[in-house]
Amino acid sequence: MNELQERYINREISWLQFNERVLQEAADTTVPLIERIRFLGIFSNNLDEFFKVRYAFVKRIVDAGKGGRSALKGIAAQDLLEQITEIVIEHQSESLNILKEIYKELEKENIFVIDETQVSQRQHEFIADYFQNKVSPALGVIMLSDKTSFPKMQDAAAYLMVRMEMREDEKILDEKVNFALIEIPRYLDRFIILPQEGNKQFVILLDDLIRYSLGTIFSLFKYESIEAHMIKITRDAGLDMDSDLSKSFIAKISKSVKERSSGEPVRFVYDKSIQQDTLNYLLEKMEVDATDSVIPGGRYHYRRDYMKFPSFGRQDLLYDKIKPLPVPGLHGSDSILDAIDEKDALLYAPYHDFTYVIRFLREAALDPRVEKIKITIYRLAEISHIAGSLINAAKNGKEVTVQIELQARFDEEANIRYAEQMQQEGVHLIFGVTGLKVHSKACVIERNHGKKSKRYGFISTGNFNESTAKIYTDYTLFTANQKILKEVNKVFDFLEVNYKIKKYNHLMVSPHYTRNVLYNLIEDEIENHRNGLPSGIKIKLNNLSDYPMIDKLYEASQAGVPIKLIARGICCLIPGIVGVSENIEVISIVDKFLEHPRVFIFENQGDPKIYISSADFMTRNLDRRVEIGCPIYDPEIKQEIMDTFDISWRDNVKARVISEKQDNAYRKRNGENPIRSQFEMYSYYQQKLASN
Repeated sequence: MNELQERYINREISWLQFNERVLQEAADTTVPLIERIRFLGIFSNNLDEFFKVRYAFVKRIVDAGKGGRSALKGIAAQDLLEQITEIVIEHQSESLNILKEIYKELEKENIFVIDETQVSQRQHEFIADYFQNKVSPALGVIMLSDKTSFPKMQDAAAYLMVRMEMREDEKILDEKVNFALIEIPRYLDRFIILPQEGNKQFVILLDDLIRYSLGTIFSLFKYESIEAHMIKITRDAGLDMDSDLSKSFIAKISKSVKERSSGEPVRFVYDKSIQQDTLNYLLEKMEVDATDSVIPGGRYHYRRDYMKFPSFGRQDLLYDKIKPLPVPGLHGSDSILDAIDEKDALLYAPYHDFTYVIRFLREAALDPRVEKIKITIYRLAEISHIAGSLINAAKNGKEVTVQIELQARFDEEANIRYAEQMQQEGVHLIFGVTGLKVHSKACVIERNHGKKSKRYGFISTGNFNESTAKIYTDYTLFTANQKILKEVNKVFDFLEVNYKIKKYNHLMVSPHYTRNVLYNLIEDEIENHRNGLPSGIKIKLNNLSDYPMIDKLYEASQAGVPIKLIARGICCLIPGIVGVSENIEVISIVDKFLEHPRVFIFENQGDPKIYISSADFMTRNLDRRVEIGCPIYDPEIKQEIMDTFDISWRDNVKARVISEKQDNAYRKRNGENPIRSQFEMYSYYQQKLASN
């Protein structure tokens, strides 16, 4: 192990440890049963995206003939690929064992997931009709031979590799074994609920329904045996931008997204029960090379579909739904704008009702005094009331400016669709700064007050997305603080005319200032500690991977500053290193909701400085994206954020300790009462509402 590896956890390895925490949720018997199987889907979906992006990045380094030690911080790229594959094989094996266990538990609840060998006569009739009317018309079947080129397998598609062993007198083209490829229709439900029998409920996967129907599909052939095994390919998800100057930015992104599905392969997953000659045939025809990750898996791939596993109406096998609470100060007010004119308000979704964001925009769209609306958009919901409100505002004659990030990975298509709609309705679109993604989450409006114009707005840690707001935890600050909003407006000016770099006295804005502001705040805490004054740093974020920022935190730890970190995902910092990080504690919380806020709290001699931000401590967020960190000035909201941080910090049910051991150990309770922070958080806001 070299010096870098002693000081930092590799980013890719740390991400795999995070995904192992998701897998722990699937294994946790205290989690409702159907939620457990959906966590398996999340685990699989995460892994797909990891291979499309991060594994593909490392593979490109290998393919370029470079060792990669510089880019990968002390580890050779080829060695890292091998480590990743080894860890993923272990996690995949564990996930299959968890799935088997969940199936057994489902059977105790009279829910049976059957395969093609378990179909009853009654189910046969249903399946035959379902296949004939819904599946067969959508099925793509390709016969494979040496005379035709192997078909280009799409990244988003699932396939069954069919092997037919022909009767001696029926060999086709003198081949004893014939192969075919079936593309499973993507728009059909993966889980088909079969007729109920008594109190027993049954479901069959579409894959197995197709396996059951192989005799019908290949009735033309006379074979001794036939079998089908699932395979899947994962491709590099990088976008290659067209340099054609005659094309619009939307057209270029749209073209790149379409081409993504045929990018270079980076992972091949196969059913480990497949016959060796079938596997050899596939590897040869697909030209899988040594840098591709070849993963033996179970019978079913694309297990991300388990996120949509049917509930059968069994609410007892799901988490209880919470009713989002009203935001004190905004609830019951005829005008949100007038309410925040009186006092700042903090929305913490999903504990609070996210619709206040939509109400703000709808009111701005209708209010005759509102003249301008400016907003940044990173990820929109599939059906977006945010976009609808902005279009409505433009129709009402408002000057609407939308910075929409067309390169928000895996959401490009939805963003492109809404960008085109908004453009058609007269919304002024900004497509950001060359070389910089715009990841900030902010809105500012201008409202006429007689001879003066006043600004109102909101700044958030999360996307303005109604769907994810139900499952992502995020802060949104509503404010009429003119100093803050004047600087938010400066960010939009920079997006429009980006050769002019603005100065900020309140916001911390990437890529120009966030790093330096944070360094200075950390330096202040070091100085305070040396002078015997109250000092400390509390940080909650998604990912911590920037080595210079980690070094700065190490420096603070060495000076004696106590540091508490809550990092949901990647954490390359290693706490507890003697002489380096003894004063740093790190936990990670994975639970019912996805922890998504970024909040930075600096003790500041007993008068804490607090920021909410769109930026993680990653190099891309600090140096290569447009991000906004917003100070919290309202004393009550400052206390609220400190309270919610402390609730998270005291979690001893879903908190895992990040340590040198890298073992995702749950925090020990040591005789204390169980504290499950996400449940405690809701109770905190219920009590807060009752006291207002």
